[in-house]
Amino acid sequence: MGLTTAGVAAATTAPVLTACGSGSGSGGEVTLKVVAADYGDSAANSSQKAWEKMARAYESKHGNIKIDVKVYSWTEVDKRVAEMVKSGDAPDIAQIGAYADYAADGKLYRADQMLSIPTQAGFITSIAHAGEVNRVQYGLPFVSSARLLFYNKKLFDQAGISDAPTTWAELKDAAEALKGIGVRTPYGLPLGPEETQAEAMMWMLSGEGGYTDGNGSYTIDSTENIETFEWLRDELVGEGLTGPGSPARTNRQDVFDAFTRGEVGMLNGHPTLMQQASGHGISYGTAALPGRKGTSRSTMGVADWLMAFNTHGNREQIGSFLDFVYDDKNVLGFATEYDLLPVTTSVRETMLHDREYKPLWRFLDELESAEFYPSDKTSWAAVSKLVKEKIGSTVGKGGDPASVLGEIQRAADAMETAGT
Repeated sequence: MGLTTAGVAAATTAPVLTACGSGSGSGGEVTLKVVAADYGDSAANSSQKAWEKMARAYESKHGNIKIDVKVYSWTEVDKRVAEMVKSGDAPDIAQIGAYADYAADGKLYRADQMLSIPTQAGFITSIAHAGEVNRVQYGLPFVSSARLLFYNKKLFDQAGISDAPTTWAELKDAAEALKGIGVRTPYGLPLGPEETQAEAMMWMLSGEGGYTDGNGSYTIDSTENIETFEWLRDELVGEGLTGPGSPARTNRQDVFDAFTRGEVGMLNGHPTLMQQASGHGISYGTAALPGRKGTSRSTMGVADWLMAFNTHGNREQIGSFLDFVYDDKNVLGFATEYDLLPVTTSVRETMLHDREYKPLWRFLDELESAEFYPSDKTSWAAVSKLVKEKIGSTVGKGGDPASVLGEIQRAADAMETAGT
């Protein structure tokens, strides 16, 4: 799933993994196999380097434990881990996008079986809960992100827009003003296959809906969600305010790239867009997501996960290394390197009290109340795939949100009943 997604994943092909069983060697030495995703966009800033730095620092203090790390692009890391698990050679630790299937199959250690009490208690509460299956934590948040509305300050000034919109009506008014001065894409609406499930969730939340209710049941075809996509269809897309091309074929990175060229007035974005925009000389502002009647009650949060497989044992050694991974210095270093948000309360507080991180302060504030994908559901991967395939059609000419959302809801309910 990836907070920065496969669009910036490494282009090089990693070597095929050989058997990754770990265990005691001579003198009681243990080698922990770690498979992780790449957050870099080139060989120069590959996550391999960040993990190697952590591994070597850990090994210098634990002479009998070796760390063997392999980093893969987001386009292949989940598949790699799945193949290794299927062959009976699961890595000791995997840093990927989803954990629920492996937890349901009894293949993972619980957090309380590995981590020290301070480490386990140190996660930001909203994110830690997102790593639970039946109220038991298996997914350890690794890095996180929240979403805000980005807007081009220069275009806003030219269009006579004084403040960021706080409601849908204000967003439409701003989009119309931007269109009036010839802005190519007043509001960027990426409902293409790259990350439809994210843009859809942000709009559901701002419409007082969401994928699930407070009990964790799917509510995809709720009245609130249907009305949200009807509004998008009629008031934004239908009025020509989302730029050329169909939103159903528009990917997030395409919209990000257009924003850095000064062609987009507004869009929903995550922290990495700040660096991309600044690097292209774009003066931008950020604001909470506009809602149906006022600022959205919550934004979307995204977390990528660490998990520990019990296939080869090594529980104590895994826990020791993970405690090290979650040391403040390592959490802050990785988040800073890749413009991501931390997952621990202590590092969040460090960032909030250091002006170096001021651009992230609004994201950090939103993270406390953010809502996350229903990653605890084993059905979520399949449901997310359906959302990617179908939900973009709801906002096109003749789109039928009630029908499409109902179809996804029925499929999701069937998967839940079947225990998928």
